[in-house]
Amino acid sequence: MSEKQRAFLKWAGGKYRLAQDIRKNLPPSIPQGACFVEPFVGAGSVFLNTDFDRYLLADINPDLINLFNAVKNDVEHYIQQTQALFLASNANSKTFYLARRAEFNASEDPFQRSVLFLYLNRFGFNGLCRYNKKRGYNVPFGRYKTHYFPEKELRFFAQKAQKAEFICADFEQVFAYLREKNDNYIVYCDPPYAPLQQDTNFTQYAGGGFSLEQQIRLAELAKQAAFNHIPVLISNHDTEFTRQIYQGATLTKIRVQRSIGQKAESRGKVAELLALFTKNGE
Repeated sequence: MSEKQRAFLKWAGGKYRLAQDIRKNLPPSIPQGACFVEPFVGAGSVFLNTDFDRYLLADINPDLINLFNAVKNDVEHYIQQTQALFLASNANSKTFYLARRAEFNASEDPFQRSVLFLYLNRFGFNGLCRYNKKRGYNVPFGRYKTHYFPEKELRFFAQKAQKAEFICADFEQVFAYLREKNDNYIVYCDPPYAPLQQDTNFTQYAGGGFSLEQQIRLAELAKQAAFNHIPVLISNHDTEFTRQIYQGATLTKIRVQRSIGQKAESRGKVAELLALFTKNGE
């Protein structure tokens, strides 16, 4: 692909900067017609910057999958409704934002939730997606001076999404699905990252956390899939813990500019790993 494509969402941990490195570290020989699978699709930057005939894209967050399907199914109607919200005279005010957040949390209408989700994402704080224990969206107002409506990015996403299936599922369910099918798959996993320090609380997602036990389980599933000729690439922080659980994989170390953090001084370059699991180094 020549031009890098941005996701229409702002997203903590988004892979726009890493897209080229991820492509370079995929297996060199990929069967024609292979399906690219992402159990942690997030904003979709890897999906947008790869070129496969088929995609299976999953996330545990139902609001995210609902949004992607709304854009895929009728992008013109989606743009019309969402742009009107962005252009409201007081759209960039805390009062308006909090009212829309309350409306989102009270709504059971899938399309209305998809429209409000994009507004909350673009006007909320720092690209975060966060819920309380009652599944209420609780990201604070972002206080940005200007706002961009991602019409171009929405149209590109909708066009490419015609080759994709979006499902709400956790990583265990995705790998179980792959085991049941006799097909050519290649998997990229972008889990909530293992903490750099034990007191780091930045793996909260979709109302819960991603535990160290889940990190270990994901690595086990990747090894099992690779044994069955399904290559799996995982990205994570480069720590002693991740190197231990990714033993047997081909490891590539990269340094990435941190773009999401509570404090400006914490937004330096961080060492990350790309771990490729294949059968006998295929």
